[in-house]
Amino acid sequence: MAAESAERRPAEGWVLASLALCMLLPSLGTSIAIVALPTLAQALAAPIAQVQWVVLAYLLATTTLIVGAGRLGDITGRRRLLLAGIVLFTAASILCAIAPTLGLLLAARAVQGLGAAVMMALTMAFVGEAVPKARIGRAMGLLGTMSAAGTALGPALGGVLIAGFGWQAIFVVNVPLGVLALVLAQRYLPADRHTAKAEPTRFDHVGTLLLALTLAAYALAMTMGRGTFGLVNVALLGAAAFGAALFVRAETRAVSPLLHMAMFRQRALSASLAMSALVSTVMMATLVVGPFYLAHALGLDSALVGVVMSVGPVIAALTGVPAGRLVDRLGAQRMTVGGLAGMVLGCAALSAVPAMPGIAGFVLPMAVITASYALFQAANNTAVMIDVAVDERGVIAGMLNLSRNLGLITGASVMGAVFAVAARAHDLAPTNPEAVGTGMRVTFAVAAALVVVALAIALGSQAVARRNLRSDTWAGGGSRP
Repeated sequence: MAAESAERRPAEGWVLASLALCMLLPSLGTSIAIVALPTLAQALAAPIAQVQWVVLAYLLATTTLIVGAGRLGDITGRRRLLLAGIVLFTAASILCAIAPTLGLLLAARAVQGLGAAVMMALTMAFVGEAVPKARIGRAMGLLGTMSAAGTALGPALGGVLIAGFGWQAIFVVNVPLGVLALVLAQRYLPADRHTAKAEPTRFDHVGTLLLALTLAAYALAMTMGRGTFGLVNVALLGAAAFGAALFVRAETRAVSPLLHMAMFRQRALSASLAMSALVSTVMMATLVVGPFYLAHALGLDSALVGVVMSVGPVIAALTGVPAGRLVDRLGAQRMTVGGLAGMVLGCAALSAVPAMPGIAGFVLPMAVITASYALFQAANNTAVMIDVAVDERGVIAGMLNLSRNLGLITGASVMGAVFAVAARAHDLAPTNPEAVGTGMRVTFAVAAALVVVALAIALGSQAVARRNLRSDTWAGGGSRP
């Protein structure tokens, strides 16, 4: 038995290595491109407003297609589709590097985003079948670590590559990493299990298209306008609401729906998705508001702002695996509450940061927020994925990633608007240090309130689960002779 366990352990390690790479590449694809926008604007002779679509095209493709990618993996086989996603991401990276015009670069980035959507959804789905239940927490922590590492590594690596080899290098660097991920996944990921079904499951093309269009309209409503919310944004938001209604109607009538509406009646799943969206909204506030406070309230130069802002992703990367171990040891529900409580404390401290001393007054609360976020992510993802049915792992993982992305998109718009109003700043333009301090305090007071809502959802969901468990126990006891 011991020999068998020792024989399996290296294989599990290689499985996790391949999944870790599949999680690193999509996050690196986002952050590494952001730093290249000024260089791309100059090289392609395009205004920065157009060049920003190099990032937006990738994020839109990832956000709109991630649930469909997860569902397709459930139907056709997760291993097969994940391998195809890695190939697509790697090939699109080559196309990005050789694109002669901005239009072709945007098209290649959208294709790369599709590959990233497949990788993100199916990587998390694979954990449930590749890792024993007792170690799912640390596996989720590892994936969180790799996602944070990609976010933290991107700006620094992108700057070095652009300076040494030109903007094309930020896409070429994905190629050897993608090939390595493909080799590891091909060699070590478990084969797809084919189970005989009375009736083959069909892919819901109509539902997938409606969901993609709805999410695209919402994402554009939240990102267009550079901080202002005009008629176009309102129209897009209305289109998103109309699309959501059409999607729900289509799913209730579909023979093989993309999403079974009944799953949203599962309180634990709905609570986890809501908490993920709320917490991601708050995390985006740190990225949107932090640089303004550091630059215009503390007077730091851009280089030092970048160094201070990198503290968050670095701490998240360092705490991901230990957080996962805590989840395995102490339980996902308890650690979900612990992570949210830590975020409330961190946000409350940041809401008082203008009255606290210098950089330390920003960095210390930020460390608490990011470490607590890593704990929440590991616990929440584990709680959702640990008991998911085999044929729903892909779509549920896609929904978890979608809730996170929607939170980030919403946070960029809503929390940015809160800061602009509180700081009396037009279009997030710099104002005097006192006004920036006020904006910081108000924004993170709102952020703390959002996390308190998430904490209330967690406690309420757990109370209902305990009540149901007691009812089942009493029912079982009453039936005994």
